[in-house]
Amino acid sequence: MRLPLLPLFPSILTILFLALPIVAVIGRSSIAHAEAGAAGGAGRAFPFPVKEKTLANGLKIYVVGYDSPGLVAYYSVVRTGSRNEVEPGKSGFAHFFEHMMFRGTEKYSQDAYNSVIKEMGADSNAYTSDDLTVYHILAGKTALPRIVEIEADRFQHLQYKEPDFQKEARAVLGEYNKNASNPIEKMLETLYDNAFTAHTYKHTTMGFLKDIEDMPNQFPYSRQFFDRYYRPDNVTLLVVGDVDADSVFALIEKEYGGWKRGPARPAVPGEPAQSKGKRAELTWKGATLPMLLTGYHVPGFSTTNVDLPALDVLAELLFAERAPLYKKLVIAEQKVETLSGSADPHVDPNLFSILARIKQPGDISYVEKAIDDEIARVARDGVDERTLAEVLSHVKYGFAGQLSTADRTANTAAQFIALTGSLSSINDYFALYDKVTSADVKRVAKTYFAAANRTAVTMKAAAK
Repeated sequence: MRLPLLPLFPSILTILFLALPIVAVIGRSSIAHAEAGAAGGAGRAFPFPVKEKTLANGLKIYVVGYDSPGLVAYYSVVRTGSRNEVEPGKSGFAHFFEHMMFRGTEKYSQDAYNSVIKEMGADSNAYTSDDLTVYHILAGKTALPRIVEIEADRFQHLQYKEPDFQKEARAVLGEYNKNASNPIEKMLETLYDNAFTAHTYKHTTMGFLKDIEDMPNQFPYSRQFFDRYYRPDNVTLLVVGDVDADSVFALIEKEYGGWKRGPARPAVPGEPAQSKGKRAELTWKGATLPMLLTGYHVPGFSTTNVDLPALDVLAELLFAERAPLYKKLVIAEQKVETLSGSADPHVDPNLFSILARIKQPGDISYVEKAIDDEIARVARDGVDERTLAEVLSHVKYGFAGQLSTADRTANTAAQFIALTGSLSSINDYFALYDKVTSADVKRVAKTYFAAANRTAVTMKAAAK
């Protein structure tokens, strides 16, 4: 399972769990093209030609021209993640179907599907997050007709029997147990469980343990979940590379045109405002450095709210290696081994998370106060215009680096499609950075980082 590279600043979740290998080297011309677009002014973060089409059944298709001779990235973006697991006792099914989608169909069994991928010399994988599930293939463009055929087949005709379902459910439990060997995973699970009371972000992408343990008994519900969310009006196809758009549209319409729209989907519950600070203290049976993880509620993704890019700027000001706080805690005082923080973009309001891995248990309170003091300083003083300009420039060129191959470009685009349903949201959001002022940075530091809006989790090794 390969997880996504999220845009702009790397968050805690990104740093810990996300790895996006560069599987094809396109050359300097594509990188230069992307950088020129990112640096060239408002609204041009995504400089590649885009053509789109929506079929009668609601399936949206984007074809992105990219200088990758002979290569094409084919992404199927399902706008369903753990956010959509609204029924009590049914968390974890979005991630579960990431596994099940490789189980085969009547036309292409699991072995037959894998054989086709191997024959094409393709790279095929998938990942799940809070707001999306993505299936992706990177291959030579001559393989595109076969890719469209096998992907259309499994999205419309996935088949599995109850023993196969139960076997995969046990594999998911094994994956959960493996992840649980990381103390930070337990901290994240605890943070979200405490920070959220109504919204489905309360559980992680893996789901609640009790739900995963019960998953082998949920065979009938699995059929319902697939029927509800794996429908053309909830999926976007993204084809990036050396391809002709009209030919791609014709291929896709031929194979996907008969796919039927899905039933109504349940609404995701809203999260009420947090009225007081929360705290949880954990111990770890094994060896671990003490850690502090805090989360502050912040808005969901928007292409009009300048608070979001202002929070990205704040993250850089507070936690980049050149930031005063980092220099103080990590370099000068050497009380902290690692320090990071930012907000993942989400469809609905989520958290700005801060992680400090601390060398001595007795320094947890000191480090927490130092972070609070630095946030308060920015809320009071803001940022000078020169530093603000440098940070914004860093954002633009950092984003351009995520567009260095057809595969990375497709993956970045998939994130924005999941958030808004539209590829144009990349440029719309990027244009907001030119509107960020020092006053905005001060305001978001004061507004969102109040004590009542914070949930804190600490982790220490158990006493021997």
